[in-house]
Amino acid sequence: MKYFVINAKNYSEAAGNGLENLIGAINDVAKKKEFKDVEFFLSPTGFGLASSIRSGSSFRVLAQHLDPAVVGASTGFSVPEIAKSFGAAGSLINHSEHRIPFEEIERLVVRLHQLGMISVVCAKDDDEVAKFSKLGPDFIAVEPPELIGSGRAVSKVKPEIITGSRDALRKSRPPGSTPKLLCGAGIVDGIDAKLSVEMGSDGVLVASGIIKAQNWGNKIEELAKGLIDAQRR
Repeated sequence: MKYFVINAKNYSEAAGNGLENLIGAINDVAKKKEFKDVEFFLSPTGFGLASSIRSGSSFRVLAQHLDPAVVGASTGFSVPEIAKSFGAAGSLINHSEHRIPFEEIERLVVRLHQLGMISVVCAKDDDEVAKFSKLGPDFIAVEPPELIGSGRAVSKVKPEIITGSRDALRKSRPPGSTPKLLCGAGIVDGIDAKLSVEMGSDGVLVASGIIKAQNWGNKIEELAKGLIDAQRR
């Protein structure tokens, strides 16, 4: 199985009616038989979290961020249990644009695990991959900050980040834990996606490469095909 996470960030193109169009584009591609071995995720803005979750969708929804706040008398926080009540499957944690302390990362990974939710912990390099893998998250997404949104794919510019993260993950994950590795930063086409898997990732985390594309359906299909075409080395 390959994994394809689409992060809508706070891009205006994916807000309001734009989010509805993005949902439709993902569904259209995800329902095609040729992509039955790709699992799709959408991470919308918090305002669009609930509206992205609906029956019949061919993808799962992740929050962009959650807080380790209490259920009940807490205001202005995104609480895991509340996100789950609306149907969220899990969350991104520690994205490069919303970094949090290690202690909060650890608390969130444990809490999401207890709730049966998916944790996608973001790391800036292979050293952080080794550090975070010891927490046993479901996914670790490695994204060098300087390449995010640059159009310069890590799979081409810094391939050693992917291979190093792959090796670090294998060596440092706790017994019985099998975190999957996602590759992000600068991925814009099918070749980038294909290379990332061939170098050791299990899928991709993509934002502007899709949201800024002229045709979302075509771009999502192109990247998904890259994942399918990849051959492990």
